Amino acid sequence: MSDMSQQDVLQQLAEVLESRKGASPDSSYVAGLYDKGLDAILKKIGEEATETVMAAKDGDAEKIVYEVADLWFHSMVLLAQQGLGPKQVLDELQRRFGLSGLAEKAQRSKS
Repeated sequence: MSDMSQQDVLQQLAEVLESRKGASPDSSYVAGLYDKGLDAILKKIGEEATETVMAAKDGDAEKIVYEVADLWFHSMVLLAQQGLGPKQVLDELQRRFGLSGLAEKAQRSKS
């Protein structure tokens, strides 16, 4: 996987998640989440966020990476369910690059 960029990984995952939208809920975990709806997806994101916090409190680097991967995965499911993808998030992060946190927050409050 070393020849694949991180953005490629996100795009490939987004394509897989998109392909699961029409799948039978019994055929895949993601199709089952889509079938259960937004609340089920949000519940998983909440669970994964909590597990990420607990892993960080434990100070176990391997567990932190594992839990953040779960959190990112379920966040990607949410994006796909909402008709969005990693490009929009990457574009927003790129827009913020080089802005101080205070300047970015000030821009948000104006919109």
